[in-house]
Order: sequence, then structure tokens, then C-alpha cells
Amino acid sequence: MPVIVKYTSQESPHAREIVPGKCLPRPFEFAPLRKLHIVVAGVYFVFNSSLGSSIASGAHDGIADEFHIPKESIRMVLPTSLYMAGFAIGPVLFGPLSEYFGRKPVLVITIAIYLIFTMACAVSPTFPALLAFQFFCGLGGSAPNAILGGLFSDIYDDPHQRGLAMSWFMFATTFPPLLGPIISGFISEITWRWTFWAGLIIGAPGFPLLLTMPETYVPVLRQRHEKSHNEKQTTEKSLSGRCSGTRGFSNEMSTILSRPFLMFIREPIVFCCSLYLALIYSILYLYFQAYPIIFHGLYGLSAGVVGLAFLPILPGSIIAFIIVFMYSSYYSKALRAELSWAKLEEYRRLPLACIGAPGIPIALFWLGWSAKLSMHPVMPMMSGIFFGFGYLLIFVALLNYLTDAYKQFSASASAATSTLRSIFAVFLPLATTPMYNKLGINWASSLLGLFSLAMAIVPFVFIRNGVWIRANSKFVQKAQ
Repeated sequence: MPVIVKYTSQESPHAREIVPGKCLPRPFEFAPLRKLHIVVAGVYFVFNSSLGSSIASGAHDGIADEFHIPKESIRMVLPTSLYMAGFAIGPVLFGPLSEYFGRKPVLVITIAIYLIFTMACAVSPTFPALLAFQFFCGLGGSAPNAILGGLFSDIYDDPHQRGLAMSWFMFATTFPPLLGPIISGFISEITWRWTFWAGLIIGAPGFPLLLTMPETYVPVLRQRHEKSHNEKQTTEKSLSGRCSGTRGFSNEMSTILSRPFLMFIREPIVFCCSLYLALIYSILYLYFQAYPIIFHGLYGLSAGVVGLAFLPILPGSIIAFIIVFMYSSYYSKALRAELSWAKLEEYRRLPLACIGAPGIPIALFWLGWSAKLSMHPVMPMMSGIFFGFGYLLIFVALLNYLTDAYKQFSASASAATSTLRSIFAVFLPLATTPMYNKLGINWASSLLGLFSLAMAIVPFVFIRNGVWIRANSKFVQKAQ
């Protein structure tokens, strides 16, 4: 029997009175402080897992020297690539599982895995062991990327508030990968192992935030309350229902785990957003290989200073972040004024992606054609402003659009996008050195710029045809 959770003015939102015959609370009934707790906990570990994805890149030389590997060997790309391989596999497991077991248990277990294997990386006895530990770090660290869209959809019924929370989430995925090479570039001069100890020191203090976080997924809460109020079944019924229950569980898990793949194949919104985000995301990780080629190989800068070359991406992201807040407020005012254009769902998010889309090709063409000895290295570094600007706007717009469209299935939609972009981030960096050596800095960067220019059409297509696409989507209609 469905239940409702009622709160008195003196009670915490977690002091629940169960009333049979009603429904569970809507998301906005979480207390504001509880919502803040959930957002901070989620963003904190997105920050840490994103930091972990690049923290090995600045320790490249130290790891190579320790394990007697040539610095130019393609094997030295593997610590970052295997982390991203874990990032690719994890979302298709943890996103759907959070729609079955709930958000909290999946996050707690996966973040514990991330912290344990970060410590293991710091004490790795061999290079293969380091690679294995990096994979499991990425596997555990991938969960927040897959789950947070659904988590914020659970607690925020207002799209404006949900959009702002998602903006913080995306900002936390943008800045840490840039910070990783700076931290490891300087700390690895002592020992490369301290780069992983630093990651553990940054991440571990936030674990209590997850342990004290409430469950947010309403179907799981409903199931728990129904189970606690159902009458106990007789032994005979329990025994006779065990086999059918096992079959039912198996079928349900098969449906849940296949959902991200089905959404990727059958949903044009998920498919196109996944491809566009995968390209942009993999270019960011390609930079971790390309920047040393440009700023160390061409200009002769040290590893620590090469890490500083990523800093211009930050002000670009901050400018984008400000634009997100300004547009969100503008849209909310237009919606309250009942302007016709604001009533179309596509105008809630996608204009941000249209604004940001030109930033990526501009950044790549700028980087490619300003990187020459006749120009100061600050010139190609400044291309990062446009990259950070475009990157954050595109991610905020498209991930919010997925969350708005698919609601309770948004974790599976996010899992599909997260997996594809992580796969791209594994393989595209492997091609960086051969591509830049064969084509040169200018044409290699220009080739990527042309791909990003071609994909920039995606948000414009959805603005024009998104209403029709959503109306003919099985998952969107079911989520409604």
C-alpha cells in the first residue's frame, strides 16, 4: 500500500509519520539544508573523481623513471587511459543500479572503492599493479557522473533550481582535471607517489557527507515503506514464491542494466548528446598529452609550468558559469511572464549550448596556429579561455536537457553519455602523439576543430525539432 511521509514544523524531514493510503512526498519536501547537504556531497566527489582522472599526468616522468619505462613509450599514456576505461564501464552499471537499489548505497560503495584504490596507487609495487589500481579508481569514481543528474532530479522539482545544481556539478567536472597536472607536476618532483596521497587527502574527509546523506529516490523509498507495513507472509507462500521471485529479480535487473544501451540506440536525444559530449570531453583529455608536446617539446617549459598552461581554461569556465546563472534567471522571468517562446522546453537549456558551441573550434584553431616559436607561449595558452567557455556551456545545457526530458530515467541517460565520452577519452589521447607528430601542431589541432564545428549543429537541431522528437520518444512519455 502506498504511503506518505508527513513532517511537523518541529520535526526533521527524516522524522517520518507513515500514513497508509497516500503517496510519498514530492521532491520539494526535502528541507533546504538537506538539499544543500546532498548537493555538496555529490559535487564534492565529482570534484575528487575528476581530479583523479588527470592527477597521474603530471607525474609522467617520475613514474617512467621508477619503473624503467621510456618516457616516449605509449605505455605511459595507460595510467590515465585505464582510469578513463573504468570511467567508461562504471556508469552503465551504477546509473541503472541507483534506479533499483537507490542513490545512497551505490554512491557510498563506489566512493569507498575509489578511495581505497587511490591509496593503493600510492603504494603500487609495479607498473602493472598501478594500471590495475587506476582502473578500479576510475570504476569507483565514475558513479557520481552517472548518478548526480538523477539525484538532483529527485530533490529539485523546480527546473531552475535543478539547473543551478547541475551547473555546480558541471563546474566541478571542469576545473579539477585542469588542477590535476598542476598538483602532480610540482609534487612529483619530490616523488610521484605523493600525487596519489594528495588525491586521498583531498577526497577522504568528504566521505562522512555520503554516509549521513538521506536516500532520495522515491520508488526505493516507497518500496521500503511498503515492505515495512506489509503483513508477514506464511512460510508456505514464501517457499512457493522464492523461485518466481528470483526469476522476477533476474528479469528486472536485466531490464535495468540494458536501459542505458537501449536509450543510446533508440533515443535520438541521448545518441546525439552523447556523441557531442564525448568529442568535447575527449578533447579535454587529449590536451593532457598535447600540451606537453606543445609547451615542453616546442617551447621547452618544465612539467610544472606546462601544468600552469591549463589555467586559462578556468576563467573561461567562470564566464560560462556566470552566463548560466544570468540566462536561467532571464528564462524564469520570461516563463512567469508567460512569453510564448519560454513555454517550449527546448529554450530552457539549449540556447546555452548554441552560445558555447563556437568556443571549441575557436580554441582549437587558435591553439594550432599560434603555437610557434615566433610567438610567446602565453598566446596558445590563452586559447584555453574559449575552450573552458564552450566546454562548460555545452555540458551544462545538454546534461540538463537530458535530465529535464527523461526525469526518473535520467541516471540511465547520463550513464549512456558518460560511458561514451569516457570511451572517447580512453582512445583519442592514445592517438595524440602519432597525430601531432604526423600532421604537426597546427593541422592536428585544426582537424579536431573541424570535427567540433560539425557537431556544433546538435543543439540547433534540437531547438528546431526537439518537441517532435520528445513527443515520439517511448522513454520520455513513460517518464512523464
